[in-house]
Amino acid sequence: MSQPNPPLESVSTISLRCLRCQKSYPADEVRYLCDCGSQLDVWHDLEALRPLLSRGLFDGRLSGAPGPRVTPTTNSGVWRYREIILPATVEHIVSRPEGNTPLYEHPRLSNWVGADALFLKHEGENPTGSFKDRGMTVGVTQAKLLGARAVACASTGNTSASLAAYAALANIPALIFIPAGKIATGKLAQALAYGASTLQIQGDFDDAMTLVQQVCNEMGVYLLNSLNPFRLEGQKSIPLEILQGFGWQAPDWIVLPAGNLGNTAAFGKALYEAQQLGLVDKIPRIAAVQAAGSSPFYQSYRLNFAERKTMKAETIATAIRIGNPVSYERAIRTLEWTNGLVTAVTDEEIMDAKAMVDGVGIGCEPASAAAVAGARQLIAAGVIQPHETIVGILTGNLLKDPGATVDYHTGAWPNAQFANPPVQVAAELAAVRKVIEQRL
Repeated sequence: MSQPNPPLESVSTISLRCLRCQKSYPADEVRYLCDCGSQLDVWHDLEALRPLLSRGLFDGRLSGAPGPRVTPTTNSGVWRYREIILPATVEHIVSRPEGNTPLYEHPRLSNWVGADALFLKHEGENPTGSFKDRGMTVGVTQAKLLGARAVACASTGNTSASLAAYAALANIPALIFIPAGKIATGKLAQALAYGASTLQIQGDFDDAMTLVQQVCNEMGVYLLNSLNPFRLEGQKSIPLEILQGFGWQAPDWIVLPAGNLGNTAAFGKALYEAQQLGLVDKIPRIAAVQAAGSSPFYQSYRLNFAERKTMKAETIATAIRIGNPVSYERAIRTLEWTNGLVTAVTDEEIMDAKAMVDGVGIGCEPASAAAVAGARQLIAAGVIQPHETIVGILTGNLLKDPGATVDYHTGAWPNAQFANPPVQVAAELAAVRKVIEQRL
């Protein structure tokens, strides 16, 4: 299961550590699981880092002067925090760059959700259109440091697009396993365009995930699904950017979509480390939102995790259509660290929330809208108070799944509350004028 590899840069500050038994392994070893079978974290020596890191250090990097070339340590919203993500040197970093995504606010959307202050962190404005770029810049950099012969992932779309792009940038062959017929064309197009070898598996995501792990273990290919602990390190930069964007004064809640639970796991780890390092005095509560038809983590949460639930997932939100999430244990730990919770929303709630996000000019893919639908549900239930500051995570761009959007607005989606269908009109000025007058 493990292979020795060339040493990493600055490896002394990091190791791989088991969640369950706490056994440690060298960070330059290709390993995704502990010998006991549990998942691994990239574990940073926080004691050693504490005197070296400060708010001022990270704030200073934001003001780095732009030049004619991309410099990851100043242009990337991931590598700005490299000491607590992956301490690689600049010449080894594979970056486009990524991160530095905006926080949006719109009064009409806040009113609909029922919040006084709702902000949306739009990860769909990363280079390939999703948050996966943050993890992939780190995962592919790690693959490059390790001298990987190829990289691979199973994907419902966003991971494949990101892996293909970053592997092409690094000149490393990419293998992508996708569930046949269960991937949005906007995502598949990217994987094909960036030159990845794409295998359409006759099964669902969980079947593809099983196969890609077997291939990576047997053929020496580097796995870059969220089982890979280095990939999750890059996704830690999302909450770190949120904290920095709020002047290191944490919002009350971060609400995010939950599928394979990689972000849920990464967010908790980032917030825990930020507090331990003295970057913040308090941390936000996490609310993980699943689609009702793809809610194994929510079902387990309702049983207080006495039983791990799995299911045959089905939801319009393809990015979170996962019935057996990989980062289950790490996500439970996030709930413990952040006093977090889990909820589920219907596809109808997701699509109506998406229409609201789209309608104020922000836009997102369906899975992203689960965060907005979840925030609205939790406020209505009295769990989140209207005066509390909420940051919702939009994980993917509107154009990732244009088919779902068109279906919602053209009558293919039942009970679409905010549909905006095109109007059939004769090619005559009088007819056109009449339609316009009705609309204005």
